[in-house]
This record gives sequence, C-alpha cells and structure tokens, in this order.
Amino acid sequence: MTSIPYYCASGEEQSVFQVAFESKLPLMLTGPTGCGKTRLIEHMASVLDRPLITVTCHDDLTSADLMGRFLVKSGDVQWVDGPLSRAVREGAICYLDEIVEARRDTLAVLHSLTDHRRMLYLDRTGESLVAPNGFMLVCSYNPSSRSALKELKPSFRQRFATVDLDYLAPEEERAVVVSETGASPAVAKTLVELATALRSTTDAGVHEAPSTRTLVTAAKLASAGLALPQAIDAAVVAPLVRGGAVDDGLREILHAVLAPISPEGAAC
Repeated sequence: MTSIPYYCASGEEQSVFQVAFESKLPLMLTGPTGCGKTRLIEHMASVLDRPLITVTCHDDLTSADLMGRFLVKSGDVQWVDGPLSRAVREGAICYLDEIVEARRDTLAVLHSLTDHRRMLYLDRTGESLVAPNGFMLVCSYNPSSRSALKELKPSFRQRFATVDLDYLAPEEERAVVVSETGASPAVAKTLVELATALRSTTDAGVHEAPSTRTLVTAAKLASAGLALPQAIDAAVVAPLVRGGAVDDGLREILHAVLAPISPEGAAC
C-alpha cells in the first residue's frame, strides 16, 4: 500500500479540500512559492484514493495540449487524450500548476468543467465527457509573482472555491524539515530562524522570500555531510543573489543567525 505523503496543515485547508471534492467543486490554491500547495494536493489525492494528473502551465500550453489531438500511430490516425480529458475519463484529480501562466484562450476550455455542467466538450471527436464523481479540478498559483499581463480574470477566479495558503508557523515548519530530511531539530531550528528573518525583510523588496522547499534542500545537503553554512548558502542564499553578489543585508542576516553555531554543530 502506498504511504500517504506527509503534510502539515496551517489551517482548515484539508477540510475545505475534502468538502470541495465531495461537493464536486473546483478548487483554487493560492500562496507563495514553496509553501506546500503541491504537497497538499498530493496528500489529499492519496487520502481520497484518487489518481493525480499534474499539468505544469506555461505560455505555450494550448487547449489541444490539455484535451488531446489526433496522432498517426502505426499508420493509423488515432485520437490521443490529453491530461485533462484523461483525468475526466478516469475520475482523477487534475492539477493545473501555476495556472496564471497559461494563455487565456486555453483556460476557456475549463469553463464547462467549472460550473454546474461538469462536462468537457471535445470538438475534434464530437464527444461530451461528463465528469464522474471522482473527478476534481484543482489549480494553483502565486499571486505575489503575477504581473499585470498575467492575471486571472475575476470571472474565472469566481468559478473556484479558494484556499489561501502561507508559510507554516516556525514550530510546524521545523517539523516538516525534520520529517522530510531526517535532519536534527537543531539544524531545522536554525534553518527556520533564518527563513523567518529573511521573510521579514521581503516587504522592502530586497529579495524574494525563501520557501520551505529551499529549507528542505539545505537540510538534505547538510544531512549528506555538507557544513550547514555552506548548505544554507547553496540552497537558501545563493538563489536570492542579485547581480552575482550576495546582498549585504542577506549576509548580515545569515551571519546573525549562524553566529551561535559552533563548528561542531555546523553540520548534521
């Protein structure tokens, strides 16, 4: 039996997800990068015992990429379902990651799935696929990173029940780092303290906030034998570098957090 992916809730998002699934409603997850949106979906797909089909959205994603197309196979022209039509047929959870990156004309094919019809129209085959009870459409995006040219229309957003996620409380984030990597509580504490300090300065526009994902990466590097300061620099600080040099403010915060760590405690 496949184990259920670990997930630490920050609020009532699991309950909202389950009720939305039972009510046959589409769900939108918003929140900063690396705060657990994808892990929540993986966790709930396992809890609900539904297959999960993930689509990474981008500028070149077309409606045919989602719904399918005719292809030549063994000399014959055959229809091949795309991930969205396959999810509808199989009664799976279809996850559209960073949906704000998709073109608006591509998103139009979702309209009939996100209202009372719960149908997907395949014009090329003349089919009207009725979504079974097990099907669910879930989308996610990071509102803070969108531009004026990449923003979901309010009329589209209102088709979804929405859950706004954020980074976990420090004690919960420490538990995630330990669970995901096997790092010591002391290392997890240091990483979360650093992330908390850096996130407190993001409002000034100095840098992006480090995600829980970067903390897990740093902990994995440290658990593999890399000294903690080097692991932090590689996984947390270096991705925030601008112009090839570490910002003075980042360096000061890093030194302040690592100062209490002795050389013996610098690695897991």
